[in-house]
Amino acid sequence: MRFFDVLSLFVRTVTEATTLPRQMSDDEQGGGAERRRHPRTPLSLLVQYRFNSFDDFLAEYSLNISPGGIFIRTDTPLEEGSMVYLQFSLKDGSRLIEGMGKVVRKNPPGVKDRVAGMGIEFVNFDDESMALINEICAQREATRSRS
Repeated sequence: MRFFDVLSLFVRTVTEATTLPRQMSDDEQGGGAERRRHPRTPLSLLVQYRFNSFDDFLAEYSLNISPGGIFIRTDTPLEEGSMVYLQFSLKDGSRLIEGMGKVVRKNPPGVKDRVAGMGIEFVNFDDESMALINEICAQREATRSRS
């Protein structure tokens, strides 16, 4: 059985959280705007990620997403530089988005005014997945700007 076939067995239907946490400042989210190439879009999705082996396959919720990456909330963030295989899907579960990412920021738990987790840069996603990510960000931003 191929690697991606085995991983797809773990795919769960992903649903958006019914409420988002309050809007947080850049410092609270773990980084300043000067390092960011893309604006962040608040989005709570269940993201499955794998590193090292199938024993290390985990699922956590995202805090936000951008065309350049995603921030995953977790009390056990991976080390900066770690490569991870990511999977998440649209609200209805119809389209799977998957690819490789690199941990570029680690926020350990217990730091005041910071959400524990890790910032992951998208490294190797196919064109269709990147188009879906861009679409998600654009739709969410349009909805937020109308509010």
